[in-house]
Amino acid sequence: MTPRNEERRDLALATAGVEVRAAGDGARGFVGHAAVFNARTAIGNPLTWGFYEEIAPGAFTKTLSEGDARFLVDHDTRLVVSRVSAGSLRLSQDAQGLAVDADLDERLSYVGDLVVNVENRNVTGMSFGFRTVKDDWQTVTVQTSEGDMEAELRIIREVQLFEVSAVTFPAYESTDAGLRSVGVALAARGDAAAFDRRAAHRPELLDFRREPADATRGSDATQPGETTGGRQAMRMKALAARYRLAR
Repeated sequence: MTPRNEERRDLALATAGVEVRAAGDGARGFVGHAAVFNARTAIGNPLTWGFYEEIAPGAFTKTLSEGDARFLVDHDTRLVVSRVSAGSLRLSQDAQGLAVDADLDERLSYVGDLVVNVENRNVTGMSFGFRTVKDDWQTVTVQTSEGDMEAELRIIREVQLFEVSAVTFPAYESTDAGLRSVGVALAARGDAAAFDRRAAHRPELLDFRREPADATRGSDATQPGETTGGRQAMRMKALAARYRLAR
C-alpha cells in the first residue's frame, strides 16, 4: 500500500532510455533514467485543477548519500530487483537526471520476465517513488488558443527517494493517479486556498486535504483516515457548484 505522503512520477520509454546491457562476464544489467531535470511536466490539468512541475538539478543529492533505495517492478515491494545497500543498484545524478544502473539476477523468475519485457518493449518506462522535502511554487503564463492564462509551476528542490521502478503503464494514463498526484502534492504544500481553487473543478481533491494540527476536537473531529464533517460539507458544496445542483 502506498504511504499517503508518497508521490510517484513517471517517464515514458523514449525519455527513460531503458535497456538491458550485457556485461563482460555474461551477466546482464538494467540501465535507464528514472527522472529528468528541468523538464516541465503537466500534473493533472494545469489550467484548472493541476499544475506544472519541474525537478531541479541536485534534487537527489542528499537522499543518494543517505538512503537505501530499491529497484522494483511496477512499484511492487514483493518484486525487488536490486538494492543500493546490497551493491546491486547504483543510482547517480548526471546532466540528464537520475540515472539507474542495476544488476539483474535471472535466478529470480520475475527478473527474467523483466528482461524479456524490456527487450520486447512491453515495459514502457520508469518511475520513482519519493517524498518531497523542499519545493517552490511559482505562477507562470501559458499561451493557449484562448489567449494567455496563468498556471502554477512546482519546482522540486529536494526529495527523499524510496524506490525506482520499471513500469508497464505510466501513471498519468489514469485520471485517478493524476488526482492522487495533485492531492498529495497540495497536502505537502499545506495551502488551503490552493486546495479550494482546484476543488471547484475536482471536488475529489478535498479528500487529501489535511486538518490543521492544532484543530480542536469537536463535532467535526475524527481519527486519521476518517472524513471530517466539515470537509464533507466542503466537498458536497464543491460538487454542487460543479454540477450546478440546488443547495
